[in-house]
Amino acid sequence: MPKWHSDQDKKKVTGGKRKPYRTKKSFESGGYPTETRLGEAARKVKKARGGTKKINLLRGRYANVTTLSTGKTEKVAVEEVVENAANIDYNRRRVITRGAVIKTPLGRAVVTSRPGQDGVINAVVLSEK
Repeated sequence: MPKWHSDQDKKKVTGGKRKPYRTKKSFESGGYPTETRLGEAARKVKKARGGTKKINLLRGRYANVTTLSTGKTEKVAVEEVVENAANIDYNRRRVITRGAVIKTPLGRAVVTSRPGQDGVINAVVLSEK
């Protein structure tokens, strides 16, 4: 059962109860998050609103890492997920989300893309080797 993203169940500023003016609509329902892990590349294409498509990255091995000092971007292998501040459970299970710190041959890098929605891992080097 998908999540439902709406604010009809909130209370008024005065603390009074707010009555829903309509029923739930299908476009308000969200989906479960795609938890990207390390592994051989696997993607899933989902239809999004407005005829667009979202590419969910289920598993990924490579990242496009940019070094700010030189301004160059390279495709390198991700060695491991160092930490993920988004969720303590994601940190334990080594799930890659935006803001996760990964270890690469170029050094530690922070993920700047949203792999579960963009279908690619982009990162910026924090500390060079």
